[in-house]
Amino acid sequence: MLPVLGLDVRVPLVTGGETTYAALDYAASAPVLQRVWDEVAAYAPYYGSVHRGAGYLSQHSTALFEESRATVARFLGCREDDRVLFTRSTTDSLNLLASAVPEGTRVYVFESEHHAALLPWRGLHTTWLDAPRSPEQAVAALEERLHAEPAGPKLVCVTGASNVTGEIWPVRQLADAAHRHGALIVLDAAQLAPHHPVDIGELDVDWVAFSGHKLYAPFGAGVLAGRSDWLDAAEPYLAGGGASRSVVREADGGVEVEWQGGAARHEAGSPNVIGAYAVAAACRALDEAGFGRLVERERTLTARLLTALAEVPEVEVLSLFGAGSPGEAAESRVGVVSFVVEGWNSSHFAAALSAEYGIGVRDGLFCAHPLVRTLRGAGSEQRGGCGAGGTGGGGDLNAVRVSFGAGTPDEHVERFVRAVRELVRNGARWNYRTVDGRCVPEERPAAGEAADAAAGGRGEAPGGSDGGTARSRPEPGRVTVS
Repeated sequence: MLPVLGLDVRVPLVTGGETTYAALDYAASAPVLQRVWDEVAAYAPYYGSVHRGAGYLSQHSTALFEESRATVARFLGCREDDRVLFTRSTTDSLNLLASAVPEGTRVYVFESEHHAALLPWRGLHTTWLDAPRSPEQAVAALEERLHAEPAGPKLVCVTGASNVTGEIWPVRQLADAAHRHGALIVLDAAQLAPHHPVDIGELDVDWVAFSGHKLYAPFGAGVLAGRSDWLDAAEPYLAGGGASRSVVREADGGVEVEWQGGAARHEAGSPNVIGAYAVAAACRALDEAGFGRLVERERTLTARLLTALAEVPEVEVLSLFGAGSPGEAAESRVGVVSFVVEGWNSSHFAAALSAEYGIGVRDGLFCAHPLVRTLRGAGSEQRGGCGAGGTGGGGDLNAVRVSFGAGTPDEHVERFVRAVRELVRNGARWNYRTVDGRCVPEERPAAGEAADAAAGGRGEAPGGSDGGTARSRPEPGRVTVS
């Protein structure tokens, strides 16, 4: 376990008292590593604008910015002629690459992608492939489609690990299939990079995109790394200072622009130097901690969680490639697990975890709507959406997602497991209402549960006891819509 910020934060419980917050929403944003925060704080007094300043602090910041680029390149195993660009996020990185796709390129994307990788290619000649139900099927489906297409430039976009199920995709095999048919491939490593080594050379991908805020760095920085040919040939992603080498007025009143080459071509404006430095600091911290130990610990936590959820009949864990035993499933997942609970709306369940146990998870469709529809067996005519929707779980598409990583204490996972068991067995101890599509606690507990809430809510989150009157088919608290 690596030290992260926020481990000592205490939050109030609706049942009274408070508890330490259990951050189990790493797939959205991981907490910042203490080491990263300390390194950023140490640099802050030396802050200066980069690249064209003559002053000492500007030169120092320029050197640090470019050194950060080299650190990220080493972290990703970049090839000698690969380029590392700093962006705002994975979404920004993939939109940047989409803007550089040569005219006439055919793009291939599985419907199981996060929207950041699913949507940037709209307007291009794009083929969306059905979500595969095994790694082998993914490779076969891509191979078949590429074989059927005419010659010409092609690009494949794939995820490294699903942000919904946590399942790791067969990236190297997909890259081999793409290259056999003359296609290039970009890897969305937003969920893979924080949990598992990502080496461009070993995976044989052409580009990698990821976000700093999922890699234990603060918000605001991302990376696109890979081959330079398409990037150097494309118009700059943003037009402005830094991207332009020379700007001259023309006789007709316009301007003639000579654009920069290299990374500067797509990094117009004053760059997020602190963000780039934070990403590099996180890369160094993960490398030095040893990914082997981090991966093994996370697999142990994942297996423990999947085993516990399998013992609750009302809980259905979502899986694209098939579950297998908890131990087997943990071998091919990162620390991301989504599930639904019979009789519960997922927004209500997540609200109860937060308000009654101090546990932060995520509910909804996780910016991967087509994938969640497939996993829930819903057709495109069933629109669904994130949020509470209604008062029950029957017609709702949303799910609950728990995710963790290198900074997660064992106790947080254990508290989550206890909370799931108690909520399923006893129901919520508080009433909730829907406001703007979100379940929030009312000002009073569930009927008949006030005494139990008062008794169980003093000091720490409940756990290890019934926590209420047991019912064979408990009502999960009352939800009203306002």
